[in-house]
Amino acid sequence: MTSTEKARIRRMVWEELEESGEAAPPFPVEGRIPNFKGALVAARRLTSTPEYEEAEVVKVNPDSPQRPVRERALRDGKILIMPTPRLKRGFLVVKNPKDPRRASTIRGAFQEGELTMPDELPAVDLVVAGSVAVAPDGARVGKGGGYFDLEWGILAQLDLVDEDTPIHTTVHDIQVLPPGEIPMEEHDVPVDVIHTPTGTTECVRRYEKPGGLLEDRIDEKIREIRWLREYVSAGST
Repeated sequence: MTSTEKARIRRMVWEELEESGEAAPPFPVEGRIPNFKGALVAARRLTSTPEYEEAEVVKVNPDSPQRPVRERALRDGKILIMPTPRLKRGFLVVKNPKDPRRASTIRGAFQEGELTMPDELPAVDLVVAGSVAVAPDGARVGKGGGYFDLEWGILAQLDLVDEDTPIHTTVHDIQVLPPGEIPMEEHDVPVDVIHTPTGTTECVRRYEKPGGLLEDRIDEKIREIRWLREYVSAGST
């Protein structure tokens, strides 16, 4: 029932973004962390927060609406950790790139960053999540692959993030739903702060952040991510 409701929420948000004209390329937005008009404004709200200013290491998802956050982090001299798409090749660490704008893209990050296994990553000061839908109670829905939750679980297992590590997200106002409308499961990672083109909301969270990897989730992803299968087999997590 929970997965069915999440799927309904995703369809609703994707449709509303496109029908309202507030969606931005790449199209179609269905199946993606959707890009939206005003993503740069939302990013500026995020990068104006004390948590961002104090952070030295920032983990940001590789999706289009968070590209302005990645670029700003690199221009500000922060270390950027970016998961590779679908976590197929682990994580990229980008620092002091020659061209911050280019390095903030997936292709540019591969060229200017360094592929890094989890146990070689630095501790993370701030996490930026892409979202399809969020709520002021901290609930979040991604695009359905479960990769953000997996990334968090891996980092938490290695004590690189914990309950006190802030998680921010940038979304369009259409993507913000009322509290209680988004179902959450044990493995789902909540957000702490929501930034939209019109404002910032500090969540009153009803959910705890997972403290590590859950066996059922890792077993599911091991089948599709080769390095993770080898990594777990070696006993690193």
